[in-house]
Amino acid sequence: MNRRNALRRTALLAGSAMATPTLLSLLQSCKEQKRVDWVPQFLSQDQAVFVSSFVDTILPKTETPGALDVKVDIFIDLMYAKAYDEGAQQYVVAEIEKFNTNCKNDFGDVFANLTPEDKTAVLKKAEAETAKFNPGVWGTAVGEQKPVAYYRQLKSMALWAYFSSEEVGKNILSYDPIPGEYLGCIPLSDVGNTWSL
Repeated sequence: MNRRNALRRTALLAGSAMATPTLLSLLQSCKEQKRVDWVPQFLSQDQAVFVSSFVDTILPKTETPGALDVKVDIFIDLMYAKAYDEGAQQYVVAEIEKFNTNCKNDFGDVFANLTPEDKTAVLKKAEAETAKFNPGVWGTAVGEQKPVAYYRQLKSMALWAYFSSEEVGKNILSYDPIPGEYLGCIPLSDVGNTWSL
């Protein structure tokens, strides 16, 4: 082997050794997995990303804090971990998988990776196709309740967690820690907002 060929091979080897990590990072960055910045208690990372994306789509940040700002996704994960029995937990996992499978069939990807417009379309479709909660009188449902889809259960839990959060209760809704007299019939324009207490 002559000196010229040895230098070429050495340069080629050094160049490919330096270029390999760069090429690998480029390939990985094309399809980077979304992750949540908290440690789920019950959900897997993919399921936690789904729940975070779902609640952020329903309650995005505007002039008011969004669902992720008041940690609705963490609350839901904690509810699944601490308050649901094993059968209910298995149901949650199966329904998240089913929801993502439907998104893949309709839009080609899981819910968390869809565009905001596609996410809205998925939620509108689920809203139109699923059974609603029956109205209730003093805690008793009126009429026969059809089985409620996971979409509605998750949406209901997200709204409950959001409006029950301290941030929303004190800073968004009207809040009076020591309520005064009860005035039952006054115009809403006089009080200005819904009360959290």
